[in-house]
Amino acid sequence: MTVRITHSPFGLLPDGTTAQLTTLTNSRGASVSVVRRGAALVSVRVPDRAGRLDDVVLGFDSIAPYLAPDCYFGMLVGRFANRIANAGFELAGVRHCLDANHGPHHLHGGSCGLSTLWWREDLASEADGVVQLSCTSPAGAGGYPGTLEVQVRYRWTEDCVLEIDIGAQTDAPTVVNLVAHPYFNLDGTGTILDHQLRIDAQAFLPVDALLIPTGEQRSVVGTPFDFREARRIGDRIDAHDELLLHADGYDHCFILRPDRDVSAVAAELESTTSGRQLRIHTTQPGLQFYSGNHLRSGAPGHGGRIHAWRTGLCLEAQHFPDSPNRPAFPDTVLRPGNSYRQQTRYTFGLL
Repeated sequence: MTVRITHSPFGLLPDGTTAQLTTLTNSRGASVSVVRRGAALVSVRVPDRAGRLDDVVLGFDSIAPYLAPDCYFGMLVGRFANRIANAGFELAGVRHCLDANHGPHHLHGGSCGLSTLWWREDLASEADGVVQLSCTSPAGAGGYPGTLEVQVRYRWTEDCVLEIDIGAQTDAPTVVNLVAHPYFNLDGTGTILDHQLRIDAQAFLPVDALLIPTGEQRSVVGTPFDFREARRIGDRIDAHDELLLHADGYDHCFILRPDRDVSAVAAELESTTSGRQLRIHTTQPGLQFYSGNHLRSGAPGHGGRIHAWRTGLCLEAQHFPDSPNRPAFPDTVLRPGNSYRQQTRYTFGLL
C-alpha cells in the first residue's frame, strides 16, 4: 500500500507568492508534513490510544513564523548544529571566524544557516513514501569554508515510522554537524514534565554558564542526568544542580552507548496520558536533550496552541557540540571526495 503525497497552500510569502506544504499520509490517516523553508518538519499527526489523531510536534499552521531567522521549529539545522565556542575553529592551520549569534559563540549555523534557506524539492514518491529536498550552502556562508551540498530524505511508512536520512558533500575541507530539530509533545498539549524518558547513555557533556562543553565526559550515575531507566522528566529538572541551573533545565548532550548501531533504541519517550510512545534510532554519537526551557508565547502553534515554557522537548541526534575545538570529541571534518551521512528513525506507537 502506498503513502499518499499531497501539496497544499501554506500562506503567503513577502513577495506575494504562495508557500506550499507537502504532506505524506498513510492508510491509517497518520501523516507528516514538510515545507521547503529550512526543510522544516511542520507536523506529525499520529493516533493516541483512543485512535484520535493529533500533532505531536510543535509547529505553525502557516509559513510566516518559519521566516524568522532564529526559528528552529522542525528545521534541518546546520552547517554546524549546536554551539561552537568563541565563534571559530582552526582547520589545517587556518583560523575560520564564524557568525557570533549566541553571545560570543556560534549557534546552529549562524544567521545564514541551513534553517534560513529555501530548499529544492527533488523527489516525491508515493510508492516509496518519500520526499527529498536539497540545498546549497555557498563557500563563506556563516564563515564556513567550502561549498556544501546537502540532501535530506523524509520517508513515512504504513507503520508510522519516520526516517530522516541526511547527506552532504563539500568541495573543500569543512566541519559538518547536521540536525533535525523537532519539538515533541506526545499529548499535543500541556507540558512535557509528565513524559517518561529513557536515554541509552552512560555519560554526558557538562557545560559552562553559556552552555559550551567543558571537555569533560561525565558519568550519569548519581546525577539528575541518569535516564538509563525511564524517568519522569519533571522529577529532577529543577534539582539544585549547577549544570541544570546553567540551562534552566535540561539542554545537554548525552553520549550514546558507542557499541550500538542504528537498530538499537537510542531514546524512548512515553506519555501515559495519551498512550503514545516514541522510539528513536540513530547513527549519531550524541543526543541533545532540550526540555524547552526558553519556549515563550509567540505566534500561535497548531490549532492556536501556545508554545509556552516546557511545552515541547527536543531529542536531537548529532555530533558533540564544539567538536571542531575539542580533539577528544568525535571528528566532524568533511573533506572533498567523502560524504557525510546520518540516519535517524522515529517510530511512533502506543503503550
